[in-house]
Amino acid sequence: MRIAVLSRNFSPACGGAERYSVALAKELSKHHEIHVYCQETNFPVSGITYHHVLRIHKRPRWLNQWLFSSLTWLLTRNQFDIVHSHEHVWHGNVHTLHVRCVWASIFEDRHRWKLALRWLQVFTSLRHITYLWLESARIRDKANHGLVFVSDKLRDEFTIHYSDIASRSIVVTPGVYLPDSLKPRDESRHKLNWADNQIYLLFVANDYERKGLSVLLKALKKLKSSIMLAVVGQSKQLTKFEMQVKQLGLTDRVQFYGQQEDLSTFYRAADLLVHPTLEDSFGMVILEAMAQELPVLVSAFPYCGLAYQFSEGVHAKLIADPLNAEQLADLIQNLLNDPPLQKILITNGLEIARSATWEDVALKYENYFLRIAKAKEAKK
Repeated sequence: MRIAVLSRNFSPACGGAERYSVALAKELSKHHEIHVYCQETNFPVSGITYHHVLRIHKRPRWLNQWLFSSLTWLLTRNQFDIVHSHEHVWHGNVHTLHVRCVWASIFEDRHRWKLALRWLQVFTSLRHITYLWLESARIRDKANHGLVFVSDKLRDEFTIHYSDIASRSIVVTPGVYLPDSLKPRDESRHKLNWADNQIYLLFVANDYERKGLSVLLKALKKLKSSIMLAVVGQSKQLTKFEMQVKQLGLTDRVQFYGQQEDLSTFYRAADLLVHPTLEDSFGMVILEAMAQELPVLVSAFPYCGLAYQFSEGVHAKLIADPLNAEQLADLIQNLLNDPPLQKILITNGLEIARSATWEDVALKYENYFLRIAKAKEAKK
């Protein structure tokens, strides 16, 4: 098949949705002709064709989103068997939804006068109007149109606001690449210049606030000084969190590493992945850590969509309240003091990872694309 992929930032370093789109395109390119339409890329996959889409400016983002939608419609129409979008665009054959429903994020927990006030804000905001319209356009029920959600949690949320979602969509959770061999822990630590006598917690996210870094820093303050924290990911909130680190007196214990394309060295060097997320549709970083045999401490469902698959103390240690720094500190310390439990989590976490490879993900998409393509042909 000839497939167009729409992803504004086509790079695995940008975040979970972007890593998903890159990994899927890579697998599909083994058997199909893939064209990527993007505004930014580091060309992570060889053998596919890249098309640069004009961007006037990053801000305002809603205007850039509308421009991307309009231009990709012009550039891809009637040229592909499937147009597959990871973005808020009003055209395309298959849409993969990675983030929360716009309706839910705008109107959640607002009733009576607060709801009326919110509607007034929406009607006077081009940003809100644009995103609501784009979402409605990509969700609308029409022929030769497919919807893919990255978690059951996400599809359930959309079902509240849009009718008949379940009957015209599928759920394809993210996959993971299983390493051919694991990097030696000592070698990984040496590469990062981490001391052997110190314990390192790992936090990976591009949205520090939403993924719970603030609470993790408060929890770290309660732990002994030999416990360090490595923060990986690029966030616009960096300055704010650097200030929090300074205020808590943690400057010597917290290191910010920025965006990283290859996280395997960090997974292998760390003692524990801590992911106290407040909102995660799935949680790809959890799956990646498990594939690298790193024990995981993660927010329970519904804070993290992937946690729905976990049994407490079997696949991961679960955080019941990701806003409770004292509870988080206790969970971290207890897990670090329990090597047998760590081994159990590593063994069972690896089984979870082995059941979710990107090859399997690509096969599900391929079958879905063929179904949509056949429906298109039948309509002609």
